[in-house]
Parts: sequence; structure tokens; C-alpha cells
Amino acid sequence: MPNTSNFNSWVICPKPNPNAKIRLFCFPYAGGSSNIFRRWSDNLPGTVEVCAIELPGRGMQIKLSPFNRLEPLVEELASVLKSNLDRPFAFFGHSMGGLISFELACLLRKQYDLIPNHLFVSGRRAPQIADQKPPIHALPEAKFIEELRRLNGTPQALLENDELMQLFLPILRADFAVLETYVYTQKPPLDCPITAFGGLQDQEVSCENIQAWQEQTSASFSLHMLPGDHFFLHSSQSLLLETISRKILNKT
Repeated sequence: MPNTSNFNSWVICPKPNPNAKIRLFCFPYAGGSSNIFRRWSDNLPGTVEVCAIELPGRGMQIKLSPFNRLEPLVEELASVLKSNLDRPFAFFGHSMGGLISFELACLLRKQYDLIPNHLFVSGRRAPQIADQKPPIHALPEAKFIEELRRLNGTPQALLENDELMQLFLPILRADFAVLETYVYTQKPPLDCPITAFGGLQDQEVSCENIQAWQEQTSASFSLHMLPGDHFFLHSSQSLLLETISRKILNKT
């Protein structure tokens, strides 16, 4: 996939669109890469340029060590992205990506007085709700892999390939450490609309915990529960993108 000329290895644009009215920056879930969003442009309005975030440790950034704490990751993202926020922009993040996109929006507001047109968060409880589950990022390998199987987000073929798993495990451990060491600090609500998505069969994140995102905006809020488990963004992708399209077009 080509990069747009004014971006770097952090941002992959499957279909560069210099005439786009708005950029949609997309943040992956734990263990995910920019590849998740490679076909999103096909099902979003032509006025939207999809800009998928490539986190260190994967894709074009495979030689870089992954971050294992949220704050330095978000600070680096703000520095990387700020020069490319010269037109309206929106954020979409699923699971870990939802938390990253929220904290990034807060940091951009604080440091640069920049705010997304819209924040789309998916499959992630609101940040003010503490995780009740014990952390898994430091578990022994066998138990960590057992938890990955239970979460159902890692392809079976990968779980069964020992050689690939040895490459992939440090990325997954780092991503889970980002989530499990996060501590929310009280902030004023964002003044951009927030749209939150959840999976109707998601055993990890309840509807109530997603509804609680409403507290993080002083603008409009909407909640959309879609068919599927924690990874409904794949199984219900067309419904998800229809909603994103509608919200973005209303804004632009």
C-alpha cells in the first residue's frame, strides 16, 4: 500500500486522496496493524481519506520496538501527526485503538488546541471505568496464549505456528501492557461528537460500559450496538462503515 508523500511510516493511506475534505485516522486493536483498514476506503465516501496508523513493531515499523505504556505512545503520535492535521480530521479506534484515539484527542486539545471533527470509539469501555480483570501481559507464555485463544482475536493459524508466535508475542505483550497499566486522569469533556460502537455478543465489554463514553463529550453522543463478538468490526463491517459515513457526511 502506498504512503502519501507528506506522511511517514506511522501513517498508511491505502488510497491517497489529496482532495479529501476530511481525514479519518484509524487506530488498531491490540496486536493489529494498519492492514485492518486496507479496504475501508472502498466503502466510505470519496470525500474521506482513510489514514491507518501503523504502530511500532508491525508493518513498515516492524524493526521498531513496540510501546508498552500509553503516555509516551500518545505523545509520539501527537508529534508525528500534528503537521498532517491541516484539514478537518476524525479518529476511529477499536479496543486498544479506542483508548489511544481518546487520549490522543485530549493531548492534541491541550498542546495544540486541535480537536477532531468526530471521535469514533469501538469495542472499548469508557476510560473512566477501571478494568476489573487481572492483567495478562506478564503471564507465562502458555497461560498468555491461552488467554489469547479465549479472546478470539488472534487467528488460529497464527496461534498454532510456534515460529510466528515467537515473533508476535512481544508485540501482543506490549499492547496489553499499554492497556493494563493505563490510569485514567479526570479531564474536561471533549467538545467533539462521540459515536461509540459495541458488539451485541461481546463478552469483554458491556453495553453499559460503552454507553459511559457519553460522559467524555459536551457535544452529541450516540451508541450503536452491532451483531458480533469483540471483533464485530470485521463481521459487521458494512454496518459500522455505513454509520461512520453518515456521521462524517453530516459533519462535513
